[in-house]
Amino acid sequence: MQFRRRLPSLTALVTLEAVLRRKSFTTAASELGVTQAAVSRQIAALEEELGQPLFLRKHRAIKPTAACVSLGATLAKSFADIAESVEAIQSRSQDVVTIGATVAFSSFWLLPRLAEFRRANPGILVRVISQDNPITLDDGEIDVAIRYGLPPFSDGTVIASRGDVVCPVCSPDHLRRRGNGPLSSTDEFIETEVIDRSWYGWGQWVSLTGGNIEVKPSLRFNHYTESIAAARAGQGIALGWRMLIGTFLEDGTLVSASGIELAAEGRYNVIVPIKAKRSHAGDLAAAWLTASLHG
Repeated sequence: MQFRRRLPSLTALVTLEAVLRRKSFTTAASELGVTQAAVSRQIAALEEELGQPLFLRKHRAIKPTAACVSLGATLAKSFADIAESVEAIQSRSQDVVTIGATVAFSSFWLLPRLAEFRRANPGILVRVISQDNPITLDDGEIDVAIRYGLPPFSDGTVIASRGDVVCPVCSPDHLRRRGNGPLSSTDEFIETEVIDRSWYGWGQWVSLTGGNIEVKPSLRFNHYTESIAAARAGQGIALGWRMLIGTFLEDGTLVSASGIELAAEGRYNVIVPIKAKRSHAGDLAAAWLTASLHG
């Protein structure tokens, strides 16, 4: 759209907005750092271009016309939106950090700890992107990510990593109902249908731990957070990644349903993009995630 051909002088529009807000040519001139005569010229030029008066001149007073008031309201909102957009861009370039992780890692591990980082860095705005699809680091949107798997990764540099242990978990009430015996095919299993198969399903867990039971899940979810919520609600046994569900094990809403544990092959990795420009906020977040991961 060739809007520039349809718009009057931007200087004249800025002058008009100032006059309406200040209700005075003289005060508007002082704000804009120009003379009153310059303000009068800008308004006169604008009136000529629009083909109608914008103010009714009275002795020592001006009264805007209805058309002027309508145009002024649009200008005030537009200038405010522009100022907000500019401020947002400046903030993103200076003190915003974007952290990427899976939905489960964000919900169970990152978010409960994020308040600590924000208290220590009150000037930094934090943006969290949570998704179970692989998070790419090549587009520059993510400053630091937590990715599960085995490095190296083609798009990021690993600065910290930590392993995990996987074990069956359920609610205390469910454990009382089923007893403390070994897992069997009659148990109510909760399965998470994950995209990344490095996150173990029941079939992998049984095979890797040397079990010989047939697992037929009675509940299936496509998000790990839902599987854990169902297990805490007493609806069956889920695979618990200890690093993620540590809070629930500590508060007793989840307990181990078997004495068998499996050390996961993959690791949680704090990674930073290879191609991205480093920022102070990103460096602080990466250092904090590294310390917290090993804490």
